[in-house]
Amino acid sequence: MQIEIKIDEKTEDTKIIIVAKEMTPEINELIMKINNTSPKIISGIKDDMVEVLEQENIIRVYLENSKTYVSTTKGKYLVKLRLYEVEERLNPNIFVRISNSEIINIKKTEKFDLSFAGTICVKLAGGEITYTSRRYVSKIKKILGV
Repeated sequence: MQIEIKIDEKTEDTKIIIVAKEMTPEINELIMKINNTSPKIISGIKDDMVEVLEQENIIRVYLENSKTYVSTTKGKYLVKLRLYEVEERLNPNIFVRISNSEIINIKKTEKFDLSFAGTICVKLAGGEITYTSRRYVSKIKKILGV
């Protein structure tokens, strides 16, 4: 890949042009990185206090009683966003949806038990256990290279 930067004092707005033979995953990733330059903050409520949650500390995001919760290495937080809104703010290279009601941090998993018929049992950091829905099994297996 070649990178070329042209400085033009007359230019009002910055413009990025990608010239390629075809669309590739590398180009898609580059576009995503360029578009996601602003920090995506996720804040959670615990003990009537609002805290900014660092993505590297998030273990999972899930729905419980129609509310969105984030489980972190520091505890469980209530989030005032919908699950899809949290998903939009998460790093897609680290977080993966395993059901319509749950997203996990792939780096915070300890084991994947594939012995269950039609689902996968996932053991997360901190001893939490969850299950993929049938709909997401093939996606998880592809990520795992199984």
